[in-house]
Parts: sequence; C-alpha cells; structure tokens
Amino acid sequence: MIELRTPGEIDEMQAAGEFVASTLAALRKRAVVGASLHELDAFAHALIRQRGAESCYLEYAPSFGSGPFGFVLCTSVNDAVLHGKPTSYRLQDGDLLSLDFAANTNGWVADSAVSVVVGTARPEDLELIALTESALDAGIAAAVVGNRVGDISEAIGTVAHEAGLSVNLEFGGHGVGRTMHGDPHVPNDGRAGRGFPLKPGLVIAIEPWFMRGTDKLRMDPDGWTLRSADGSRTAHSEHTIAITDDGPIILTRPRG
Repeated sequence: MIELRTPGEIDEMQAAGEFVASTLAALRKRAVVGASLHELDAFAHALIRQRGAESCYLEYAPSFGSGPFGFVLCTSVNDAVLHGKPTSYRLQDGDLLSLDFAANTNGWVADSAVSVVVGTARPEDLELIALTESALDAGIAAAVVGNRVGDISEAIGTVAHEAGLSVNLEFGGHGVGRTMHGDPHVPNDGRAGRGFPLKPGLVIAIEPWFMRGTDKLRMDPDGWTLRSADGSRTAHSEHTIAITDDGPIILTRPRG
C-alpha cells in the first residue's frame, strides 16, 4: 500500500534523516586502511544506542535474504554492491566501499547509502561513484508533483546508458515511512510517463547502484551479499526524499 505523509509527518521524519546522514558522515571518516568491517558496524551500532534509535537491519529477514541480517550496516567492498554483510575483513588501500544505513527514530525511518574509496583512488572508481551520484541527482530532480515513478527511473537510467553501463532491475528504490521498504518500487531504469503518479507527501528512497562491466548479480554463500557477476567494481548512492508541492526535500542530506 502506498501512503502519503502530511507536512507535519514529513517534518517529523527530518530527525531520522539527519541521524542517518550524520552516521554515514562519521562512518566515512572511519573507513580507513586497516579498519575492519566489523568495527564499522560496531561503531554504527554504538551511535544507534546513543541516539535511542532502532536498527532497520538487525532482525530484518525479507524473502531475498537468508535469515535475519544480524548487523546494523551494509558494507559492500569492490565487486560487492548490495547487502554486504560485515565481516572481519580489513580495508585495504584502494578498496571501493559502499555503506548503506537505515534507522528508525521516533517511529520514522530514513535510508541512505554512500560509496567511498579507501586510501589511494583509481580514477575509474571515482568516475563510477560520480555516476551514481549524478544519477541520484537526476532522479531527485525528476521527483516532482505531476511526474510519475517512470520519470525518476528514466532519469537514472539515462545517466547509466550515456556512460555505457547496463542497469540491473532486480533491486531499486522504494517507499519509506514507518518501515524501511514499502511501495512504490522505484527501478533504476524505465520509461517516462509510466508508473505511479508522484503526489505531495510521497516519501521514497532513490538509490542508483551501478556495476562497471555487467548487469548480472551473484550472491555470496552468506545468503545476503550481492556482487557483480563478472567481478567488476560497483558503487551505490541513495537518499530518502519527500515529494512536496515546492519540490523534493532530501531528508538524508548531510548537514553542515
């Protein structure tokens, strides 16, 4: 069911968005050579407890995963792009790391993701990250009253196709509210003028994720971590936004 939020409810959701944004900003600073994925997850968990928030991931057990996720943070490295389970792996110079974090504060959820290079960056990795960020910007710009979900999808897909990338449609953006994943589904490619009409009060996560050499995924034995089928590098960017008569509000925009 697709739910529309009142202006007052959108104001209340700002707190969740600010917490998620500040947590990701703090995690970026800790994503250094030698840091382990478990340490990053533990740090995010400590921030959740300090804030009195709730993790959206810890006991999450959807049909596309294998049992409860068990962590509060998705950490996807290099050819991993989505749902990366934290491990004891220690980050190495040049790793491309995607961090995906969602939390519930005072009954409202926000969801966001960033990709960073640890240490020395390959130019092609910075380019891939920039493409996901440009696609996210394009999707947000299309998230206006009177458009449809397909307009967001087309805007994202156009950025990918102009860069010579193909797009996987198995996972994409989604509704956000009292829970992390809701309707409508927001694919990362599509046709303008199709899909659910964008109305004031609709809150969605827009999340372009691209793989350098393929649009096919493979899953790790952990039943969660998704990687590019050909081992090529990947990147992921995401914001939770609210659609209003005055344009989209980015709830997870970093402050300061």
